[in-house]
Amino acid sequence: MLKGWAEKMTVIRGATTIEKDCKEEISLSVKELLDEIFRENHLKKEEVRSVIFSLTTDIHSYHPAKAARESGYDFCPLFACTEPDIEGGLKLCIRVMVSIEPADGLRDVKHVYLKGAKGLRQDISSVYNIALDGPAGSGKSTIAKILADDYHILYLDTGAMYRACALAALRRGINPQADSEVKNLIGTIDVKVEYRDGTQHTLLDGEDVSEAIRKNEVSMAASNISAHRAVREKMAEMQRKIAKEMSCVLDGRDIGSAVLPDAKFKFYVTADSKVRAMRRFKELTERGQKVDFETLHREILQRDKQDSEREFSPLKQADDAVVVDTSHLGIDEAVAKIKADSIENLKRKKHGRNTGFGR
Repeated sequence: MLKGWAEKMTVIRGATTIEKDCKEEISLSVKELLDEIFRENHLKKEEVRSVIFSLTTDIHSYHPAKAARESGYDFCPLFACTEPDIEGGLKLCIRVMVSIEPADGLRDVKHVYLKGAKGLRQDISSVYNIALDGPAGSGKSTIAKILADDYHILYLDTGAMYRACALAALRRGINPQADSEVKNLIGTIDVKVEYRDGTQHTLLDGEDVSEAIRKNEVSMAASNISAHRAVREKMAEMQRKIAKEMSCVLDGRDIGSAVLPDAKFKFYVTADSKVRAMRRFKELTERGQKVDFETLHREILQRDKQDSEREFSPLKQADDAVVVDTSHLGIDEAVAKIKADSIENLKRKKHGRNTGFGR
């Protein structure tokens, strides 16, 4: 009887690190790790039989099992123990072993390694990134959101981060093209992204500006402000940190060429300028904004020129990116093409099932 029970069991491994030994860090990291394991493996509560933590000897401020229970993981036995102190071992590390009995029998699992623990088991880590670059109005953001939803990974709207910087400049009366003023501005503002119910919210100095940054004047200012090295370096650093810790889809102008040159999947999404202007026209009019098509078309061409000719991290197709022209494709067709190309890419690179792509 015990043998039959054991044959149905499988184990998911994971690990993460904390920056300092304190209750808040431990609680947040434990929740993040378990949330990611459950999301990546589509786990149901009733499938989990036990969760066992181990922690390095430099962690003693809070009990990870208690942190898990307080985060809602109170439906199965929880246990924690301290690991031996190994010379040269990873510091401030929390490991976990989740034993499950899948309702549909044995299944492939995805092990999750976050933050500083990513290097522990690169052979089984499930973190991967999809980079979509292209000009304004090409459809890359819509495609990125669909891919993220289909593959159950995070969507990181990098453009929203630059728009937040542009909004800050406009509010303070700063010329988005003035290098010294923008450099000083970037050092004084706080741009963050938060995720609520799977939706990204962009915060500027603590204020949710997710709607305010979608105005046309902010879009134009974003093109100018994103040309500054100080802005791009600060935003790229934030983007890399997020992408390192969890699987996500990122869209922008230089994701595959500069921000994440080692992304496993890269696409360059483009379309005819008039097609892109019409998409923007429909988007803005649906939001109740009064806009002129010809003016929008000129602005699209102007932004293309600015983005392509800026000195630092210009709009550029990565050498190994797959080009997707959406001029005559609907969104569903574009997504289908990207998925098909991604699966072939997956086969060529032999990433296997641990990437999670092509599920």
